[in-house]
Amino acid sequence: MKKFWCWFFVFWPTLAVLICLISVSSDYRWWFPANPAGSNPYEANQVIAAAGDYDYTAASPLGRQIDDLFYLILLIVTIVFIAVNIALGYVLFKGASESEEGKSLFTHGSHNLEVIWTIVPAGILLFIALYQMDVWAQYRVIENFPDEARKAPVAEVTARQFEWRIRYPAPGTTLQIDPQPGDLYTVNELHVPTGKPVMVYLRSQDVQHAFFLPELRVKQDAVPGLVIPVWFEATKAGEYSFLCAELCGWGHYKMKARLIAEPESKVDEYLRELKLDQDYDGVSKPAAIAAVEE
Repeated sequence: MKKFWCWFFVFWPTLAVLICLISVSSDYRWWFPANPAGSNPYEANQVIAAAGDYDYTAASPLGRQIDDLFYLILLIVTIVFIAVNIALGYVLFKGASESEEGKSLFTHGSHNLEVIWTIVPAGILLFIALYQMDVWAQYRVIENFPDEARKAPVAEVTARQFEWRIRYPAPGTTLQIDPQPGDLYTVNELHVPTGKPVMVYLRSQDVQHAFFLPELRVKQDAVPGLVIPVWFEATKAGEYSFLCAELCGWGHYKMKARLIAEPESKVDEYLRELKLDQDYDGVSKPAAIAAVEE
């Protein structure tokens, strides 16, 4: 019976390691969100699935640095997990193989071991804290944002139950903190140019939400009463998931939007059409209808 419990406690961590090893296979895909392969997110998933190869690389330069930090921590945790369970298995089998007639050994512990298992984890945590400071500063400290993005924010994103309200500056103008008469508005669709860093102002109109672009590894809480700048860069054109990652009420599931990354000329064209539609007076043709007729 002793050996049964030894194998029982060895089996589960072994199973956990095996599951982790198969998690990235094309059959399971329990990993990072895959990058889009086309202009439509559903089409992208079908294209990638047909190829049998999933691209888990972040779709932004900063996202790739965040992934590197994740992999570093995962490597450290994996090594510690395996080492601890090997030691646990050794102790269990060694104890199970000893005779019950032997004399028990009592000890008050080892000061040397206690010092080691205190200093080593503290050193690892300190290393991780220092190693990630550069990435954290790039992501969170506005003075470290790219100048191009900081000087010309592309939109204001306001979260509210249960949608994302997007405010763009009028074509030829710069976005201001406070709404301006010529600003353009839409819902649940954020257009940004590819290949360059962009910044948005993030607000919440009611409760706390979370601005989440999983393929770009961007996540920032939207806090009522605060205007929070967020920057990112989409490296290739396509549609990306744009979600709320904070349970914000009964309609939380409705807050699924689209981030559309496209060439800057396409973004300018979209804004011109949006302006025509917003200025539609009920007599002339809206831009959407005119585009279809052409």
